[in-house]
Amino acid sequence: MPHTIAVNTWVWTSPLSDATLEPLARKAADLGYDALELPLENVGDWDPVRVRETLDGFGLGAIVVGAMGPKRSLIDSVGDVAATQEYLRACIDAARVLGSDAVAGPFYAPTGVAWRMDADERAAVIRELRENLAPLATEAADLGITLAVEPLNRYETSVINTVEQGLDALEPLIGAGVGLALDTYHLNIEEKKPADAIRAAGAAIAHVQVCGSDRGAVGDDHTDWPEILRALDDAGYRGPLGLESFTGENATIAVAASVWRPLAASQDELASRSIAALRALEHS
Repeated sequence: MPHTIAVNTWVWTSPLSDATLEPLARKAADLGYDALELPLENVGDWDPVRVRETLDGFGLGAIVVGAMGPKRSLIDSVGDVAATQEYLRACIDAARVLGSDAVAGPFYAPTGVAWRMDADERAAVIRELRENLAPLATEAADLGITLAVEPLNRYETSVINTVEQGLDALEPLIGAGVGLALDTYHLNIEEKKPADAIRAAGAAIAHVQVCGSDRGAVGDDHTDWPEILRALDDAGYRGPLGLESFTGENATIAVAASVWRPLAASQDELASRSIAALRALEHS
């Protein structure tokens, strides 16, 4: 089934701002994208009302993406829980204004922070995550928004790496303002069979991000893309596919995403090749 295809503005810039949005929205629309993934790195970087007006001008939808920088965590030992909850409330409000059905991101701990846990320590972390996520889940659900929590690979977190861990950790909250955000890059690293993991996630899937297995363009990498799309169909997922890759031109994002070399001849080419591949796959 055809999906809305979005592109994350991290492909070109970081942080997103009101000033940089308009040319990126124009570029995305010209390339044939249906929507933008909009990272809110810091509250105030961009104005949701102004962004909505700009996107309306190009006929683009929106998906809000959270950025878990230093001290952003729903686990007290690695971050400021109260400040993170307020940040996520701002993300939820931006989604409300923009008409985004989901806010996606790894909302448990700062990206790049990992630590070893025994079984008892992990159980305590999961209890704390559930407790601190629950009020946000209720607030999101009341607005028809889902917090799509993303498993990350082992080098970026030690909390939730796999679909199975995500389902276990979030089980009491899934379906009531909480779901999973699946990213093919992380699935490729952590899952024995990514398509089977997608099917196991099933109705819990609230958002899906895609990119090549090297973090570059979709389509000429080793990912079995026809099987990924079949698995999404089998899981009943009808939501957007968001291309998430990163520019290496910004030092902060290059280090955070480990972008040490160009992933395409240009970022425009990366975006163009990806949407061409995804459209071809959907019509094959």
